[in-house]
Formats: sequence, C-alpha cells, structure tokens
Amino acid sequence: MPSELRRDIKTPGAILMGLGSIVGTGIFVSIAIATQVAGNGIIIAIVIAAILATFNGLSSAQLAAAHPVSGGTYEYGYRFLGSYFGFTAGWMFLVAKSASAATAVLGCIGYLFYAFGVGAGSWGIVGAGVLLLFIMTFLVSGGINRSNLANKFIVLVTLLGLAALVVAGLFTNGLPTKPIVDSFTDTSISSILYASALMFVAYTGYGRIATLGEEVSNPQKTIPKAIILAMMIIVVLYLAVSLTAIQIMGAEAFGQTVEGEAAPLMIAAQALSLPVIGTAITIAAITAMLGVLLNLLLGLSRVMLGMARRRDVPHGLAKINPENQSPATAVWVTGGIIGLLVLSGDVVFTWSFSAFTVLIYYAITNLSALFLPADLRLYPRVIPALGLFGCLFLAFWIDPKIWLFGILLIIVGLAWHAVVFKYQKKNSTE
Repeated sequence: MPSELRRDIKTPGAILMGLGSIVGTGIFVSIAIATQVAGNGIIIAIVIAAILATFNGLSSAQLAAAHPVSGGTYEYGYRFLGSYFGFTAGWMFLVAKSASAATAVLGCIGYLFYAFGVGAGSWGIVGAGVLLLFIMTFLVSGGINRSNLANKFIVLVTLLGLAALVVAGLFTNGLPTKPIVDSFTDTSISSILYASALMFVAYTGYGRIATLGEEVSNPQKTIPKAIILAMMIIVVLYLAVSLTAIQIMGAEAFGQTVEGEAAPLMIAAQALSLPVIGTAITIAAITAMLGVLLNLLLGLSRVMLGMARRRDVPHGLAKINPENQSPATAVWVTGGIIGLLVLSGDVVFTWSFSAFTVLIYYAITNLSALFLPADLRLYPRVIPALGLFGCLFLAFWIDPKIWLFGILLIIVGLAWHAVVFKYQKKNSTE
C-alpha cells in the first residue's frame, strides 16, 4: 500500500539503529553531567538507570511486536489507553527529542571546530549547524535504506573510538577497580537518584527500534531481539567508558569537564598523553553526534507521521513518497523545527528537561504494556509495573523548575488535543 512504509530493516540493522541513537550525547556528555551531580556514585546511577531502562526496553519490545507501526508509544497509548495518553506520549516525544536533536547539531559543530582548530563566534556555529542539519535532513528524506547504511558506518566508527579509549586506559592505568570501590563511599541517595534520571535518558535510544516498527522485517521476532541485544551492549559500554574516565581523571575532575569547551571524553583522552587516542575520540565524538541527529530525524519524523495520520498534526504530514517509501514531508518539517531550535542556541537545560519528558513518555509506555491482552504479552506484568513505578519515581528527583515546566507543557498539549478532538467529533457527526 502506498501509505505504508517498507520493511527493510533486519536484526543487525535494528541493533545498530538502536546503538546509533544511544551512543552519542549520552556517552560523550551525560556521563560527565551525571558525575558532576553524583560524584563517585555515578557507577551506581548507571546501574540503576540500566535496570529501569531494561524494564522499559522489554515493555517497548512486546508493544512493538504486538503493534508494529510507526509512532512508538504514541500509537501504543492510543490503542491500549486512549487518545489523551497517546497524544501526551507523542507530544512529550516531539518536545524532548527536538531539543535533543538541536543539541546534537550544535555539539557536532562544536567538536568539528575544536578538532580542526576553527575559531568561530556563536553565529558561525549556528550557521554551520543549519548547514549540517540540511545535509542530514536530505539524507534521511531519501528513505530508510540510505539512512540505515549511513548509520552503520557512523556507529562502527564511534564504537572503535570508544574501544580505543578503554583499551588505552587499561594499558596505562590498569583495571579500574578504585572507581568501583569509591562508588560506595561519600555519596548521597538524592544525588544518585538525580544522576540516575539523567543517565536514564542516555539509554533510551533503543526506543528508536520500536518507533521504526513499520520498517522492521519480521517485527515480532526482530524488535524484541534487537532491543535486548542493544541494551546488553550499551550497559557494558557505559560502565567501561565511565570507569575508564574516572580512573584516568577522578570523579570530581571528570564532572567539571562539562564546564569546558571540549567534550568530556576528549579531555579524558588527552589526560592519557596519547595523541592517537585523542584523535580517535575526537572522530568518535563527531560521528556519534551525527548518529544521534540521523536517528532523531528518523524517530521524530515517524512519530509526526503517526500523529498526522490521526490528524493530531496537519494531515498533509502523513504523505509517503512513492519512489523511496519515505515520509519526506514529515522529515523536512522535523528538520525545520530542529533548525529553529538550533537558531536559538539555547541548550543550557536541554538534558535535564529531556530527562523529565522522556521519563513521562516511558511511563506511558509501561502503562500501555500493563494493558496488553494476555495473548499479546511476551513478559510478566510485573516488568511494566516496575518500569512505570521507576519512571514516575525518578522523574520528580529532577530540578523542580524543570518538571514544573514539563507539567505545564503537558497541560498545554492536552488542551490543544481536547480542542482538536472536539472539532473532529463534531465534523464526524455532521
């Protein structure tokens, strides 16, 4: 059917799509932000976030297998909970991830300029960011096969760079046992929980596999397998990289790197006094940000496609290009929204804001999984129940100013949906 997307993504491609969404801002920035909050307790925070992300990943997997269409939790909320929950999920996803995509654009340009010693003011960075965004939007608008190929290259380069840092750290400083021991001392529960909420966002790229459910081959088997394997890989990677960085610099010094002009892991690599490793991390950081941007463009445009099909946003955004089976209109509109955020240049509180909105998004994911019929359920109901509790619990350990603003946005979105819903209902009865 011309209004449906083509199922071209198999298990390896789905895993790499998930990794491409996860291995980016999370590992190159958020580990240092969370370390600044929790100090040595970052190791515990990474584990707590991983456990919660695993519950969410399993909930996402069974929902995507039961209902494999584009849109992720937006679609699951509509089907299993009702329009208001579905709309809230889609609204939260668009708000949070558009800001994250703008951060990835500006971050990538910052790393590129840093790597080549280019001195540029804020307008130079913004201008280059808009150009990069245009190129990546053009790439994604060309269809899933072109995007999938680019993503595989990006992820492999990034993983090689991170592996080089871990191996170099082992040879230079030995096994990172001290950070593990120190993680149980001089830490506060509130700081660890706050850091866990920040780190949780760093895991949530696996949801892109579910968001692209309409383009996955044999989704009932491929999606659960890809999500579980991607999660296993990323937990090991996050622990290895964070332990290595803290072993090299110490928790306090590593946390302070977020206040500098370079990426935290670049500074950690430079502390090893091995020029080749610094270059490898620089390249990995650049490719990681490109991977994040590519996958966010994919995920955001597919959620927008799902919302357009239900007319929660203009219906014209549901158009599929018959030549490459891409929702090209939704992709370009997504790129335009991100571009407006890039022009603002205001990304100060993006990560914490994303943490709250994403936790609300996945709370709705778990609630949807709780209402799955028995014949569609792959895992016990205790898994989404724990995921729901964990998401709501961690969401309110974030700075109150941020979650209050997030709640205000939810109210505004629901008011809009109520007006649209009433209008559609009135037209359907006439």
